[in-house]
Amino acid sequence: MSESRSWDVVVIGAGMVGAACAHYAAAAGLRVAVVDRGSVAGGTTGAGEGNLLVSDKEPGPELDLAQLSLRLWSDLAAELGPDVVEFEAKGGLVVASTEPGLIALRRLMDDQTDCGVKAEEVSAERLRELEPHLAHGFAGGVRYPQDAQVQPALAAAHLLRAGGAVELLPDTEVTGFALAPDGAVRGVRTARAGTLSCGAVVNAAGTWGGAVAALAGSHLPVLPRRGFVLVTEPLPRVVRHKVYAADYVADVASGSAGLQSSGVVEGTAAGPVLIGASRERVGFDRTLSVPVLRRLAAQAVALFPVLAQVRTLRAYRGFRPYLPDHLPAIGPDPVVPGLFHACGHEGAGIGLAPATGMLLARLLCGQQPGELDLSPFDPGRFATSGSGDANSGDTNGSDTNSSDMTADHTTGEGL
Repeated sequence: MSESRSWDVVVIGAGMVGAACAHYAAAAGLRVAVVDRGSVAGGTTGAGEGNLLVSDKEPGPELDLAQLSLRLWSDLAAELGPDVVEFEAKGGLVVASTEPGLIALRRLMDDQTDCGVKAEEVSAERLRELEPHLAHGFAGGVRYPQDAQVQPALAAAHLLRAGGAVELLPDTEVTGFALAPDGAVRGVRTARAGTLSCGAVVNAAGTWGGAVAALAGSHLPVLPRRGFVLVTEPLPRVVRHKVYAADYVADVASGSAGLQSSGVVEGTAAGPVLIGASRERVGFDRTLSVPVLRRLAAQAVALFPVLAQVRTLRAYRGFRPYLPDHLPAIGPDPVVPGLFHACGHEGAGIGLAPATGMLLARLLCGQQPGELDLSPFDPGRFATSGSGDANSGDTNGSDTNSSDMTADHTTGEGL
């Protein structure tokens, strides 16, 4: 058994949200360790497109969180180096194929601009000025200049590295919690590094956040929502913005378990074009679905006919951490003192990570969050919803359950 070690905070999960929580906690002067069963960005973050979006969010708590995060992303990009994390303020372009669709898009734009979002309506004639390769026949669209992109794996890695104040423990599976007699967190047990003593634990395990909560005897109904992305061969800048069809916004907000897909196309600084987006709740099934990939390709070509002649090099899939009300859980656990949650961001985790990390770091330091009301994200809103099937899968990214997922009650001495 490894010798017990101690930190102020242990963050479970080395994805983008976990990296942001660790970064801001360390910047606040806390001693932080990050544990992950795999590698940095080895789960949902590594399967993401790196979107930093306000365009797909209706007015409400998530949009407020996204706007704060965008401001923080601008600061982080300057701190880390825009080229280092491939930060690109490319802007977003949402297009409508019909006049009724454009009317609905215009209504959403008006509501968003009332909340401080920058947006402008684009006539059908001007669409191809912004995107010369866009298909003809669209009724119009809306441009969102604040939408941006980063390379998510690079961003997570550099956030963890910045300042050198975070200790990373990869390939370290969490198998249980050490709890004091009053039920408060005193550490986490791991298969590789023994017991890690700490005053607080942050559950940033993404899709497996429900299983982490269950380890401590709590409940968080996180479910996986599978999505695929197609990656083309490197191209000249064929697509200038993040471009998507207006029905993508409805797909994001939907709670349907069935397959949904809508055309989402964007170029990258490295050259390949990324094509999404699909959503379906199929558990942790990683089966490659050729029909879904064909559907994505057809929707992309409907937006950009030039892509019909372009080769796709690969496809990858990931699992978005889905919560029933589409809002992440950010804040203290209602049952276990010292356990904090930062998960359930669904497909917006990259964009929402900095605000999540900064606000949670303030809570860890005993401060008020300040800029934002965190009550809509309170993990306690699920306290009476029952256990359901949200804890399928293990705590650190595997598709199978661990037999050693238990909380042990100790005095907390010598951990």
